[in-house]
Amino acid sequence: MTRILIADDHAVVRAGLRELLLQRGSFSVVGEAPDGDALLKLAGEVSADVLLLDVSMPGPPFLDVLQRMRTQHPALRVLVLTMHPEDQFAVRALRAGASGYLTKDRTPAELVDAVTRIARGGRYISATLAERLSWALDGDFRAAPHDALSDREMQVLMLLGRGHSVKEAGETLRLSMKTISTFRKRMMKKMGFATNADAVQYVVRQGLLTSDTQ
Repeated sequence: MTRILIADDHAVVRAGLRELLLQRGSFSVVGEAPDGDALLKLAGEVSADVLLLDVSMPGPPFLDVLQRMRTQHPALRVLVLTMHPEDQFAVRALRAGASGYLTKDRTPAELVDAVTRIARGGRYISATLAERLSWALDGDFRAAPHDALSDREMQVLMLLGRGHSVKEAGETLRLSMKTISTFRKRMMKKMGFATNADAVQYVVRQGLLTSDTQ
């Protein structure tokens, strides 16, 4: 029996995932968390094999939560399950220790396949992401400008792109305004932006905003 943790801030999504997995008979849901803080606490209280982790939850930034989970619970396998397109977070999530990345527009069968593979020690990425990674390895791939950003710079770009102020970005990422300003400056230089409006236009043009954003 594969023990599953579900972390998603939408109760309906958690209920749907729980019902889907329980119907398969080989999975048990041992805990659910609506935000990053609750997940970090819950993971220390229950034993699980696979974590289904949403990107956009209240609490600590997604990549911070993922890295802490991998450090504190190295045996726990993580499947990122999100509405965010693969070109926004997939590679970063895999680098941070995720075992798979699946968007929420995939079928229930694909979800079960992903969880099963990961529980057995494998990895799961979609065919489109595998092709993207293959192109990158072959050198026949033009990376998007934001691929050159660090994780923190990418987080700042996304927050500014959603219209957040530096202060609001600091509150979301739990960093000082001075630190956020430093990441903003580095990001703006790498991207060739002059104003925050450039960031907004970029994330819209690149299709980086989805209904799953905070």
